[in-house]
Amino acid sequence: MTGSFDLLVIGGGSGGVRAARMAAQAGARVVLVEGAPLGGTCVNLGCIPKKLYAYAAEYASHFEQARGFGWWVDGATFNWHALRTARAAEIARLNGVYERMLLAAGVHIVRGWASFEDPHSVRVASAEGEQVLHASNILVATGSEAQVPAYPGQEHALVSDAMFDLPQLPRRLAVVGGGYIACEFASIFRGFGCEVTQLVRAGGVLRGFDEDVREVLAREMRAQGVDQRFGVQVASIERARGELQLRLADGALVTADAVLSATGRKPRTASLRLERAGLKATPNGALEVDDVMRTSVPHIFAVGDVTDRMQLTPVALGEAMVVVDTLFGQGRRRMSYEYVPTAVFTHPNVATVGYSEHEARSRFGDVRVFRSDFRALKHTLSGSAEKTMMKLLVDAATDRVVGLHVVGAEAGEIVQGFAVAMKAGATKELFDSTVGIHPTAAEEFVTMRQQVQA
Repeated sequence: MTGSFDLLVIGGGSGGVRAARMAAQAGARVVLVEGAPLGGTCVNLGCIPKKLYAYAAEYASHFEQARGFGWWVDGATFNWHALRTARAAEIARLNGVYERMLLAAGVHIVRGWASFEDPHSVRVASAEGEQVLHASNILVATGSEAQVPAYPGQEHALVSDAMFDLPQLPRRLAVVGGGYIACEFASIFRGFGCEVTQLVRAGGVLRGFDEDVREVLAREMRAQGVDQRFGVQVASIERARGELQLRLADGALVTADAVLSATGRKPRTASLRLERAGLKATPNGALEVDDVMRTSVPHIFAVGDVTDRMQLTPVALGEAMVVVDTLFGQGRRRMSYEYVPTAVFTHPNVATVGYSEHEARSRFGDVRVFRSDFRALKHTLSGSAEKTMMKLLVDAATDRVVGLHVVGAEAGEIVQGFAVAMKAGATKELFDSTVGIHPTAAEEFVTMRQQVQA
């Protein structure tokens, strides 16, 4: 491929694809370089397959709870291989959708792995050989990758990428980590019927989330049968007699058939040869950018997980639009990281937008807290003891709702709509004056009147 491009995008994930497509539609000559299937982590090894598996895992409880509503579902069995096959077909379909979108917009797609040759050139290596591409502007959107702590036997631990295509469903799974990825996979595989032990170095799950959310989710996961152990650390893993033995720092032994290490992710920049472009990464490999996603080299930009800001697909999409507007638009668009909603697809779900109680008190001082714990209407007949928790945080000085948190069914669907209201500056008075939809769990947010005492 000859000639120079207006924009060269390294990485075909959510941010890279969005930037490439929109820049091409704006009239720019664009090339996108990607060596893996299009769609990045989200489509191939993250959000999409993970939620499909979360749906699959929920059916076990649905079948069990159906009797309360007069349905007898006897003899239901789970076929791991059937799920794997169905997921693979859907992901392949999405890969094709991404490719067709890019080609329809006029984006040139080059298959291979990129590294910088100089500030305006990228070398692409593939099975067919190497080529060098030149561009006026370059966007780095290479995402992130899982990292496994160093200890003897670490090679026996799997990362989340491998969990979707395990040859067999493990009878016993050890999950190392307490973040959202660890909690999601612990819930999913417990739903599939596996014995799950979750080993968390910290004192609880979901560090950084609201404390009530953390406590309620941990309680509900334990009620689902996940064996959670806090304040522990893996010292080594050894394969013996066809099983894996995890030795903890305190000497305790945990036996499993598979081990998932979900202890964090790091930006994927190690192979880019950043120094050839005059770029420097932070100690963990991230590229620092300004408010228009520009790096220290003025014509090189970065978006998404590679910047290590917020590792969320919609954030990467928003950042990509900032880059396109800066280069080929009016240059007015900016990305706001305040009131970004997020969800954790555990069982039950978690969703949140705005500040945790600790953050809100640090930021605003006087904060009014409203909380409701209840058994959802469905579970009055289902036989499940699962509880839903909802929480509102209000800045006392302005009456603005600054934090909203849910642990319960369909939490993400509930919070998305409230996120719009909070982004617009909705007050508690406005929440109170809104008529709820009855009977729903979501109506609880517009009927909370009793303030929680500090």
